[in-house]
Amino acid sequence: MLVSATEMLKKAVEGHYAVGQFNINNLEWTKAILATAQELNSPVILGVSEGAGKYMTGFKTVSAMVSAMIEEMNITVPVALHLDHGSYDGCYKCIKAGFSSIMFDGSHYPIAENVEKTKELVKVAHAMGLSIEAEVGSIGGEEDGVVGAGECADPNECKMIADLGVDFLAAGIGNIHGKYPENWQGLSFETLAAVKEQVGDLPLVLHGGTGIPADMIKKAIDLGVAKINVNTECQLSFAEATRGYIEAGKDQQGKGFDPRKLLAPGAEAIKATVKEKMELFGSVGKA
Repeated sequence: MLVSATEMLKKAVEGHYAVGQFNINNLEWTKAILATAQELNSPVILGVSEGAGKYMTGFKTVSAMVSAMIEEMNITVPVALHLDHGSYDGCYKCIKAGFSSIMFDGSHYPIAENVEKTKELVKVAHAMGLSIEAEVGSIGGEEDGVVGAGECADPNECKMIADLGVDFLAAGIGNIHGKYPENWQGLSFETLAAVKEQVGDLPLVLHGGTGIPADMIKKAIDLGVAKINVNTECQLSFAEATRGYIEAGKDQQGKGFDPRKLLAPGAEAIKATVKEKMELFGSVGKA
């Protein structure tokens, strides 16, 4: 069932585990993630970037597809449909399209403007029954044109945003989108602990979950992270499995070129990746 992410993340904080946000890019992605969440009895958040939403012809299409798939697949675990790194305008589009959760990424604005816009969107989202995520301190790498160097968030600014009534908060702690470089310094647990001290039990979000060592993931969860985003790792798994299928010549055997057969290995690879992450995050059996 489609729900806001508020309750599932409150439970995650109380239970000392994290709920995975897995970004979707098409029907195969969505189907694989939903099937795995149901199989493992895990809550799940489907993330949609503005670029992916545009690729899938618009947020209304995405919302309709996800709602229909939940019904047709008999999905009973909690599912949140969430805008990832949303712009101010993008947030309003997703609210109108029927998303159950939004993220407003105001991290690239001066803190006063971030506060002003976040405050407005909190009021609108809550009036519609949606959960809302905000961000302080940019996440490294690039996500739909928003570029960050992995700056660590100011704990005092985190408190300013938290006090607006957001449901969960993404705070930059040296994490980046995409693959981590060999010279990556790791997560700043000092920053995370300081943020946690300022915001209390507010669920924290770790973006750029691909490639972070398991011990760092577990430590981050211990320090209050209740939502971890994964996208690149599913893309890499999908690409590797699809490449293997084609390089083995299976697309030339019988009707191996049929998209349903051609995309199947990649979809299974996504399922395996999602399962691995859900087990690491501790959300299995928590629906």
